[in-house]
Amino acid sequence: MKYIVDTNNLNAELIKKLKVGDMLYLNGKVYTARDQVHLKLYKAIKSKKKLPINLKNKVVYYTGPTPKKKKMAIGSCGPTTSSRMDLYTPALIETGLKMLIGKGRRSKEVIESLKKRKGVYLIAPAGCGAYLSTKVVKAKPVAYKELGAEAIFKLEVENFPVIVCIDSRGNYLYKRKGSANVKRRT
Repeated sequence: MKYIVDTNNLNAELIKKLKVGDMLYLNGKVYTARDQVHLKLYKAIKSKKKLPINLKNKVVYYTGPTPKKKKMAIGSCGPTTSSRMDLYTPALIETGLKMLIGKGRRSKEVIESLKKRKGVYLIAPAGCGAYLSTKVVKAKPVAYKELGAEAIFKLEVENFPVIVCIDSRGNYLYKRKGSANVKRRT
């Protein structure tokens, strides 16, 4: 199925509808977060400190944008390998984070956290950072600005293409029959 999703109004009914393999076009707010931000957020959560942004019902995109060019909101912003954040991700999901965007596989712990808290993991097309930047209409650093490109940016996206890789029931695209990592009989 194909869905147009307003990230400003994520709700349990929508999340429940999404299935592995569904194509989504995201419109609205998306926050960036990579390795260093995940570590900082994780430490804040464990120390019971207030987070710089409220993650409840939000979308986080694993990307570190390059400097923008004239007339662009952002530079190239392709997805980062998601497994690098797996150690910290369950704690973020526990705060109410509903959608994660990246590329590649996730750990069992992340899959179980998404299933428990009814969230989804989405994959963005790898190698398409320049194209994906055309889907960002606004970008503004909002937290951890000292990290430069790895700061938390608030993005405003229009028709940002992603595919559901892990749905809220714990179904996983990479475990589906016929996916690239399934051993075939010869």
